[in-house]
Amino acid sequence: MSPHVLILGGTAEARLLAAELAAGPGVRVTTSLAGRVSRPAPLAGDVRTGGFGGAEGLAGWLVERRVDAVVDATHPFAAGITAHAARAAAATGVPLVVLRRPGWQPGDGDRWHPVPSLAAAADALPGLGRRAFLTTGRLGLAAFAHLAGVHCVVRSVEPPAPPLPPHAEVLLARGPFTVADETALLRRHRIDVLVTKDSGGAATAAKLTAARTLGLPVIVVRRPPLPAGVAAVPDVAAVVARLGLTGRADGGAADTCP
Repeated sequence: MSPHVLILGGTAEARLLAAELAAGPGVRVTTSLAGRVSRPAPLAGDVRTGGFGGAEGLAGWLVERRVDAVVDATHPFAAGITAHAARAAAATGVPLVVLRRPGWQPGDGDRWHPVPSLAAAADALPGLGRRAFLTTGRLGLAAFAHLAGVHCVVRSVEPPAPPLPPHAEVLLARGPFTVADETALLRRHRIDVLVTKDSGGAATAAKLTAARTLGLPVIVVRRPPLPAGVAAVPDVAAVVARLGLTGRADGGAADTCP
């Protein structure tokens, strides 16, 4: 019987991995999406949408569908599903591979302020600026909803739901973004502080270069830790190697987060 690989998706890396595995002989690929994006990019193989019902529900699905390996290729900040995947894999004995693109690293001239959470980012924000560019994703904006003294330019792939900061201007856009475009955006909106998550990847890193060029402080929310005993691999090629499959993976990916 062909091996069945479940990819917990939602990232560009997950899309590349699905195409890589589906192109190989004798591999069945199912990608699971949370359903938070209304028009996801096309995916190779089978696609399911929606939650599993926690770790127990995922474990039951793995057994019922005879899954041979799970690849967690969710966003680096999707801590809940990563924890569920680790518990389900341990309960069923199904091998788990976690794919995480490397995080960003500060360079010369960067004015980074690392913080452990969105709440900590909101606490630090008023002391660093009055016109903020928020690129933390639409689901975490409630953390900034009390900041009456800060004008927030919010970028999101899809319209965010309330609560929003009281002085919020929403920009709908999907990466990748260029340094020239990001620099122009920061100047046009008179941004004096950038707030972002350490999502990693090249497609949305241009905002960091633009902030460095303009001398702006950057509040960087650190990634949540992986579950105990779980390690990550950095790219598609490493996943293919860990699964013991052959392919033509190049490991590259474009981000879809703002």
